[in-house]
Formats: sequence, C-alpha cells, structure tokens
Amino acid sequence: MSSAFDLSALAPRPPRPAGAPAPAPAGPNGLAPVVLIDEANFEAEVVLRSQQVPVIVSLGTPDYPQCVAFDEILERAALAAGGAWVLAKVDVGLNPQIAQAFGVQSVPMVIAMAAGQPLDSQQGTFSEDELAQWLTAVQNAVGDRLTGPPLPEGQEPERDQRLVAAEAMLDEGDLDGGIAAYELILQSEPNHPEALPAVRQLRFLQRAQAVPDGAVEAADANLGDVDAQLRAADAELLAQQPDACFNRLIAVFRIGDADMKATTRARLLELWELFDPAEPFIIAARRNLANAMY
Repeated sequence: MSSAFDLSALAPRPPRPAGAPAPAPAGPNGLAPVVLIDEANFEAEVVLRSQQVPVIVSLGTPDYPQCVAFDEILERAALAAGGAWVLAKVDVGLNPQIAQAFGVQSVPMVIAMAAGQPLDSQQGTFSEDELAQWLTAVQNAVGDRLTGPPLPEGQEPERDQRLVAAEAMLDEGDLDGGIAAYELILQSEPNHPEALPAVRQLRFLQRAQAVPDGAVEAADANLGDVDAQLRAADAELLAQQPDACFNRLIAVFRIGDADMKATTRARLLELWELFDPAEPFIIAARRNLANAMY
C-alpha cells in the first residue's frame, strides 16, 4: 500500500475564520471520530493526528449525492471504530488547495494517512464490506508505528506488568530475580526499550559490586594483568569516574597484545552502552580509542 502526494503547500494556517468548520465533540478516548477539515485545521487534525491513529481523509462535495451517501457509510464506520481511526471530511469545493495537494481528479476519494504521510488511496465508492476490508488492510499496514490516542487528562499510561514485577524484585533487593525478569522480556522482545538498558545496567552493577577492595591499587601495580585492569575499570565506573575507567582500558589497549586489545575493546563497547552516546566523556573515549587503533 503506497501513495505519493505533495502536502508541502498545506502549512499551518491562521486561526479558523468565523463560519468555518469546527472540530466535532471528542469521544471517550479524547478524539473526535469525525472531523470537518479546512486549510486552517488540516495540519493539526490530519497530519499531526495521523501520528496517533490512522486518519481517513474523505474528499467530496455535498453537491453530489454519491459523495453524501458514501460519507454516511464512512461516518457509521468511524463511530463504530471507537477511536481506532479518525474520519476527516473535506469539501473540495471550499478547499481547492487540499484537493490539489492530494491530486483529486474525481470524487468521492479517500486517502489513508499514517505518521503524517499518505499510505493508500481509493477513488469512487465501495460497499460497507469492501470498506471494512480496506480499513483492515490500512490498520495492518500501520501496525504499531503510531503512538495511539492521547490519554484523558490526568490519566497515567498503564505500566507493563512485566516491568512492574521486575522493579518489585529490585525494590526487595533481589538483584538476580530482577535481571531474570528483564531477560524473560528480552526473550520475546530483544530490543525492548526499557528491559534492554535495565539488563545492561544491572549486569554491570552485579559484576562491579563483586570487585574486591583495593582493585585499583592492585591493577596499578600490574599493568600487564588484563583481568585486574577490567576489575579496576569496573570499580572506577561504579565510583562514577568514567574518564578514569575508559582511560585505563584504552591504555591497556595501547600496550596489549592481540588478545588484550580484543578483550579491552569489547569491554569498552559494553560499558559505553550504559550511557547516552552524546555524553562528552563517551565522545572523548571513542576518539581516544580510535587514535589508539590507528
């Protein structure tokens, strides 16, 4: 499903003049199921709204009974959808710029919008069954790329109960149990945005807390002991000394043999994943490692 239209001319407009269409009352999820569109509200109610849910743009005119009848089918479907998608009705006679942007040659015409871009288009009318099949195809194509409708004011998003369970274990001091709970999530969702960084941080914490006292001094006395250097680097990072940690590992990389280089580079890459890549000390460490490599 794909379609190309030039929407660049439809920039945000001044406030809607008197007598122009106003948004329909919001439904229970905060979205109006049917919205009348003009150039003033196109950006907000079509382009931006389609970041949340699919927006089906109906282009027609009340002068054509065929358009009126098709809009009635669309409106019934929008009301029945309960906010899963929004119907945006455009009178092409009153809004020629919108019609031109979508390349309208005949009406009725419907455009499926998602993530601010046209996804698919259909010209002419079709039955309620055909419409249902098309809407299903649109929603399948969209998948989970959109943010979903806004929450009612004051309502917090529902937490993933798997994360809640993992956090409860950590609150009780069960570090192993918390790690296992997060790893269970990663088995089905390897790039889970909360579980993945949590596992990385907890694995480091688990390892660093096991480093014996005096690890830094022991490593300073034996620069050729790569295991001692790794332990010292963990201790320094746990003590919130990232520069000392990374400089130590890069120094070992400079003087080490092939195995030591591979080991320290792997540990550096692992530790860097604990931080925002835009952190100045991460940028500096990456540059220093690159200089040591070439």
